[in-house]
Amino acid sequence: KMREVREKITSFADHPVPVLITGQTGTGKEVVARALHRQSRRNKHEFVAIGCGNIPRELAESELFGHEKGAFTGASSTRPGSFERADKGTLLLDDIDDLPLEIQVKLLRVLQEGVVCPVGGVREKRVDVRVMATTKVDLEEAVAQKKFRPDLFYRLRGLEIDLPPL
Repeated sequence: KMREVREKITSFADHPVPVLITGQTGTGKEVVARALHRQSRRNKHEFVAIGCGNIPRELAESELFGHEKGAFTGASSTRPGSFERADKGTLLLDDIDDLPLEIQVKLLRVLQEGVVCPVGGVREKRVDVRVMATTKVDLEEAVAQKKFRPDLFYRLRGLEIDLPPL
């Protein structure tokens, strides 16, 4: 099984489409994502990993897409989001199943259009980011239970790597 995983890493490294990495907690999903990035042409640029379950719900949009100064209480300066920081590199959305539905809609737009609009901003910014996502749950089941957007699920699963249990 791990030989198949290594072969997929080599094969998928330079594809521009998103990669969905599935497997139980502790199986090395982030390790696989980092290996994909290292073997890709994007390896000279940033690898940004965001734990979707660690972002407070009210800050998720700002964390991913950035914000302008004064956009909300406490926004004392303009701050680039994860997509801008990963421009020309790779963004790992770790445990994407933890991302709130309202943010999933905005994420879908970034994946489709390649642009982000910071919170409080009026201008979209073009980004060139290879997106990888990990999940510890069956996203097809989450879609059926209306806990995950079906359009985002199909967009993310351009290429898939399923890690075997330990």
